[in-house]
Amino acid sequence: MKTFVSAVLAGISVGLGGLVFLSVEDRVVGAALFTIGLFVVCTFGLHLFTGKLCYLFEHDRAYALALPLIWLGNLCGTGITAGLAHLTRIAPIAERAAALCQIKTGDSLLSLFFLGVLCNIFIYIAVEGYRSNPHELGKYLSLFFGVMVFILAGTEHCVADMFYFWMAGAWSGRAILCVLVITLGNFCGGQLFPLLRRLTR
Repeated sequence: MKTFVSAVLAGISVGLGGLVFLSVEDRVVGAALFTIGLFVVCTFGLHLFTGKLCYLFEHDRAYALALPLIWLGNLCGTGITAGLAHLTRIAPIAERAAALCQIKTGDSLLSLFFLGVLCNIFIYIAVEGYRSNPHELGKYLSLFFGVMVFILAGTEHCVADMFYFWMAGAWSGRAILCVLVITLGNFCGGQLFPLLRRLTR
């Protein structure tokens, strides 16, 4: 239960980042402010699926079995943020979310998969930089650049995409399939960089 609640809070946090991203006109500013999501996750030690993936092989079987629960918690958390936003005057940002969702559902599954792989390489850089950088400024710059770059590069983050689909009210069979493919890409990307990095040590 603690893990699930922590995952819900992580989903809410990513949703808050998504709200800011959708609310500003400038894409670069929006990408920079989206960092609030991962900042909260790392600072408070919350359970974010894409971050937890990167350390799968450093933990036991129980850690791996918790990942689906974390994914569901993130899904619920992003839904809560979107649901609250729909009850306010900022609800019209759903139109911008819908435009993003249309791009995602119109893309090929292969493209979405590889964009998911690339995204979680950026996420690993952000999270591992925060975890291992000995300098306080370096920790937060890792989060800032890792998140900002994955957004500006147009890669796909399954939890952020959950929020956009909730916000747009655009869930469908195709949307679910896209999120699952992106999730698989995030999973592969979350293993690729850490495993290759071990070879350099």
